[in-house]
Amino acid sequence: MCAERMQRVVIAIILGMVMGVAATGITEPESGGLQIAFLVQLVLIIMLLIGGFTRFCPSLMVLRGFLPPCKDD
Repeated sequence: MCAERMQRVVIAIILGMVMGVAATGITEPESGGLQIAFLVQLVLIIMLLIGGFTRFCPSLMVLRGFLPPCKDD
C-alpha cells in the first residue's frame, strides 16, 4: 500500500473513532467525550486545510518514511 492511500485509511479510522467518542459524549455528558471529539476533529480539519493549501502535510511526510509514494497512472 502506498503512503497517500494509507493516509486516507488512517483519516477514516480517526473519523470513525471521533464519531464513537462523540456518541459516548452525547449519552454520557459528564465524560467529556464531546469536547474531545470536537478537538480531535478540529485538529484534523486544520491539518487537511493546511495540506490542501500549502501541499505540506506532516502525516504524509511520516508515512512516506516507511511507505512508498503512490505512482500516478
